[in-house]
Amino acid sequence: MKILIADDDPVTLESIDACLQSEGFSTCLAENGNLALQLWKSENPDLVCLDIMMPELDGYEVCRHIRDSDKTLPILFLSAKNEEIDVVVGLELGADDFIRKPFGKHELIARIRSVLRRAESSSTDQASSKFRINEDLTIYPAQLRAVRDSTNEKIDLSPREISILTFLHQHRGEAVHRDQLLDHCWGIDYFPESRTLDQHIVKLRKRIELDPTHPTLIETVRGIGYRIY
Repeated sequence: MKILIADDDPVTLESIDACLQSEGFSTCLAENGNLALQLWKSENPDLVCLDIMMPELDGYEVCRHIRDSDKTLPILFLSAKNEEIDVVVGLELGADDFIRKPFGKHELIARIRSVLRRAESSSTDQASSKFRINEDLTIYPAQLRAVRDSTNEKIDLSPREISILTFLHQHRGEAVHRDQLLDHCWGIDYFPESRTLDQHIVKLRKRIELDPTHPTLIETVRGIGYRIY
């Protein structure tokens, strides 16, 4: 497995590089956003770790460029910018996870392995057949897409959003506990931020709900988690 690491701090870059190589990963390193994009194109990594504040192109722009042509490559933000808005922006751009600095070696490795497992599982899940959320919204896992049948509107979805919808659909009518969703969609050894799942649900609602402020497709079950009827 090859991992691209982009960070403008040479000490951080060297530390992460040594950590990943000690776990058997191969690495390619970039100290700015432009080099990160060049290496992404030339090295074809299996996962990308991005700092946000970098010269030339910041991590958000790098993520945006990658997602324009690759919807499934796992992307992790590693950043000292840890306000909730920073996390939300990263997720909105299509990142799979956001790790706040400083972080420990074991957390980093666990999160990377979890995201890689999720990506591998998603590639299998995407072969599953389409399913309906309601009479007007059909989910096509293989296409990473939902279609609103009444208007033929096509809605692009990320592999993790597909995973969330598939799991809720498989437990239709049940109140699915937050821990179940985190274990299934992020991996059992994932170290969840308190708002990570909620932020993904908010983003998902913006894409599939007619009125995200009054959701009718994904119901919040207070104190438990979420439900699809």
